[in-house]
Amino acid sequence: MNIPAIQFKNYTNTQFESKALEIFRYQTSHNTVYKTFMSHLGIDITSVKSLLDIPFLPIGFFKDFEVVSSQNPIEKTFTSSGTTGTTPSKHLITDLNLYHQQLKASFKHFYGDFQNHIIFPLLPAYAERSGSSLIDMVDFWMTETGQENKTYYLYNHAQLAQDLSKAKQGNKQVILIGVSFALLDFAANFPMELEGITIIETGGMKGRKKEITRLELHSILSEAFNTQPIQSEYGMTELLSQAYAQEKGLFQTPPWMQILIRDPEDPFNYVPHGKSGGINVIDLANVNSCAFIATDDLGRFHAENQLEILGRFDNSDVRGCNLMVV
Repeated sequence: MNIPAIQFKNYTNTQFESKALEIFRYQTSHNTVYKTFMSHLGIDITSVKSLLDIPFLPIGFFKDFEVVSSQNPIEKTFTSSGTTGTTPSKHLITDLNLYHQQLKASFKHFYGDFQNHIIFPLLPAYAERSGSSLIDMVDFWMTETGQENKTYYLYNHAQLAQDLSKAKQGNKQVILIGVSFALLDFAANFPMELEGITIIETGGMKGRKKEITRLELHSILSEAFNTQPIQSEYGMTELLSQAYAQEKGLFQTPPWMQILIRDPEDPFNYVPHGKSGGINVIDLANVNSCAFIATDDLGRFHAENQLEILGRFDNSDVRGCNLMVV
């Protein structure tokens, strides 16, 4: 069976389910870890006929096993930052171009054409290590925009403030993307007028500051930079796709990514809209690893499939691009 072809486009519900089931059948044959997981559950693969029948692989398996569905060579390995004393997750990438195709389609879906933008990354911790999928994403963004300045700034807030002030005078749409603790430091050291600039926080204090709620974070940043709304990204090492909250802190997924909310007491059942539970992700871009992941995050749906992230299950490691409790 060949690797299913993935198109980053709008899907009807029927088309999405059909493609997801095709990937499911492929991965139960070609992904040793997922196949073994299914076997231990005692699930008859032929009985899986809808999205709600698909078993989701616990995200922790990416820490201990090589979760891969392709026989092609590994082109790159993305790793989570983890915390001291924990095992990082690793996502083995056999088709880096597929990841970049997803990034291009996702950016266009949420923000428009790359050529109309300029990116300013403030991502210390991520930029100071190797293997970060977030850094690969932002590298790709900056390459696609064609911008000359590809500085990551790290702790050089004075230079960032100067460059943002210059960029505001230009004709490009400006995006400042940063990890939470760095954006807070920048806001404290260089409060400035950033009205009209898109600010995206990726979550994570990385042990640098006390955890605060997303609402508190956005309030501090909005006041310091005189702009709102502050946007958020929901991504992780184990996924090739990302969701974004562009207003009201509610996330939307791109068309090739769907989220189901599982019952926290029964992981094989799902809760209705408005009820909270564990976040299961179907990411069609994960065709070469595992497209069906049970995360350690909690969430609930509001109207029109808007997702609120509520934090994490107790005793879950705080890693990578996890988002803070609200």
